[in-house]
Amino acid sequence: MKTRKIMSKGNTIKLALLTILMFVATSCKKYLTLYPQDGVIRQEFWQNKEQVQSAVLGLYASLLADPAGKDRQLAEYMFLWGELRGDNVISGANVATDELNMLQDNILSTNTLAKWSAVYRTINLCNILIDYAPGVIAKDNTFTQAQLNSYLAEALTLRSLLYFYLVRTFRDVPLKLKSTGSDTDVQQLSKTSQADILTQIIKDLNTAEPTATISYGNRASDKGRITKYTVDAVLADVYLWMDNYQDCIDACDKVINSGQFALVPGDSGFFGNLYYSGNSSESIFEFQFDSQILNSFYTAFLQKPRFLASPNVMSSVFNIDFLDDNNYDRRGRFVSVNTNNSQIWKYSGVTGDATARSIDQFYAHWIVYRYADVLLMKAEAMAYLNRGTESLDIINTIRTRAKALPATLEFPSPTDADAVALYVLDERSREFAFEGKRWYDLLRYAKRNNYRNLNELITASISNMPGNLQQSATAKLKDLNSHYLPIPYNEILNDPNLVQNPFYKN
Repeated sequence: MKTRKIMSKGNTIKLALLTILMFVATSCKKYLTLYPQDGVIRQEFWQNKEQVQSAVLGLYASLLADPAGKDRQLAEYMFLWGELRGDNVISGANVATDELNMLQDNILSTNTLAKWSAVYRTINLCNILIDYAPGVIAKDNTFTQAQLNSYLAEALTLRSLLYFYLVRTFRDVPLKLKSTGSDTDVQQLSKTSQADILTQIIKDLNTAEPTATISYGNRASDKGRITKYTVDAVLADVYLWMDNYQDCIDACDKVINSGQFALVPGDSGFFGNLYYSGNSSESIFEFQFDSQILNSFYTAFLQKPRFLASPNVMSSVFNIDFLDDNNYDRRGRFVSVNTNNSQIWKYSGVTGDATARSIDQFYAHWIVYRYADVLLMKAEAMAYLNRGTESLDIINTIRTRAKALPATLEFPSPTDADAVALYVLDERSREFAFEGKRWYDLLRYAKRNNYRNLNELITASISNMPGNLQQSATAKLKDLNSHYLPIPYNEILNDPNLVQNPFYKN
């Protein structure tokens, strides 16, 4: 993320990282691996609006990398949590043991992928800003309430987004709404229920939405920072998870009716505009990697691949026309998958062909939300409000843009809500392959109506497993508690108030 694109007045990403390093200068190995500031924040920072602005920039920098360099990037966790337990990814020759275990639903509390420190690190930075930024109003008479409210909206939304990832991944987690300001402030908290955290998320997003910025005046900032439309996209996603369908549609319509977004045409520039360059007309919110901070997908997908696309992705998800090489789903060949070797390609390619990025070009953005996501969330919600025909129209719009093959066309009855919603999920599998959404989509669909569609999740999850593992994996997945990861082992050791998720208790 080049800071000149994200903030004005020539700030750089290095300044943002220095800001974070100041926040985390003193390590604390207690609750949630939060880092106290021991007086630095209150006494030496938070004196003027420029420092508040720098702290806001630090929130986004923290999404890209651990300033201490000891943890995976947050985008990598989002990929791992959202894809490995689904049906689109298989192991490569260099897969790590813990990664293979997640692919095969053989997960223990000691698995290093069941780790939430990267998420709570940024949550704590959001809490710091929420706690301390309001006090700057009294110290800097050029700092307006409108500016403060806009910054607080960014922090509230980022915090809400990250808690949403946590509750979909771990279910019940500690809810920390106050910053860790010194060693004496570090608390050991018990878990809060998923339902209560979702209630807090909705409250915070509805607080943020009226005061969030509509535009920062340049494309990179509008895509790389929280805007009003990001808030609406997160709200729609949370409402859909909660089966609040009309609220989901209302939030989607705010984005759709804004006139600020459009689907990228499915022509020769599709890959370059959407994935290589990033910040397209379709983008709502992206993590802004660049040459200063590369993403971590070079070794994962290209150099020594740990993950590959499942053979089913091309053969079944996108389908192949063996009679006409020019007839193909624009989202498949050399967009999602390098069909020469099954490499995951969205983060690795250059021009929508077999040309790969060099190691110093691995700065593909991590797309959190884009316009197609909003359209398909609306379509899924419509299916359950007796608006199946409209839902199918939206799916057709997405398919037409992508030139989807007739073999993947489905014909559910518009009055069969589950069937229409499953068609949405199938289309989302094509549209968002390897974008960290597949497992969450499957789980959302499966858990609806008292897990009426659990078999869809099980069938997808075991589809790429060796035959001798499928029976045991099926038995595990029938236990609904297994759908969420274990509380990290080290956190259980450090916090006696934390109770392990039921499936993983000894």
